[in-house]
Amino acid sequence: MTLAFIGDIVGRPGRSMVKTHLKVLREEFGIDFVIGNYENASHGFGLTEKNAKELFDAGIDVMTGGNHSFDKKEILPLFEKMELLRPHNYPDETPGTGMKLYEVNGTKLGVINIMGHYTMPMVDNPFICAQKSVESLKEQGAEAVFLDIHAEASSEKRAMMMLLQGEVSGIIGTHTHVGTDDFQIANGTAYLSDIGLTGCRDNVIGMDPKIPLQRFLTGIGGHFNVPDKCKKIMQIVIMELEEGKCVRARKLKIFDDGRRLESEAWPES
Repeated sequence: MTLAFIGDIVGRPGRSMVKTHLKVLREEFGIDFVIGNYENASHGFGLTEKNAKELFDAGIDVMTGGNHSFDKKEILPLFEKMELLRPHNYPDETPGTGMKLYEVNGTKLGVINIMGHYTMPMVDNPFICAQKSVESLKEQGAEAVFLDIHAEASSEKRAMMMLLQGEVSGIIGTHTHVGTDDFQIANGTAYLSDIGLTGCRDNVIGMDPKIPLQRFLTGIGGHFNVPDKCKKIMQIVIMELEEGKCVRARKLKIFDDGRRLESEAWPES
């Protein structure tokens, strides 16, 4: 199975890059299943039904969320009719789920969405929740498991890798919008602390720099906006799985000026 993941898709620029490139990439790399993170997809905050349909039509199979999952209240009924996840360690009473099982070309694939603690909304223990979720999916017959850990602290993400390496196929971090340089495969688990955003690349984490700079210079905040025009990037991880283990993983950076950069995860012996 070839599995792909796209991190925080930020606003219209991010959606446009997915629409332009994803179907081509699916054919080029023989991608069987695509997971994307939606929590910034609608002008940087949450997800609307219109934008959800746009991203599914572009070739995404299921989408994960994070601390902005509920910014657009119209998402609440969408959890019942679309392949949308929210962090699984929200309380049980929270609408939606953060764990699902899919059948992909005869293989059962589990997908989990977990949110960290540091600077995040109050949620249950992410490590205990992730551990129990993996066990539950395997009891249901999952042969491969992918986990999107949406967290601010790289230490939380790295600790998740130490907890679950060898038990899951991939653990890829989201939330900071800035890609990290620790891409590896250990005990059959692909890992990257943060994949980085898909959207504007020439500002502050995909947002117009005016308000972030105002906040840093004066301490006075405001509403962040996604620019209408910017230089764009798409960042995607592609994992090749055999019997639930990742045997090869690559990350592509695709720029709107035609450039493409590819890096390989290093395998730990």
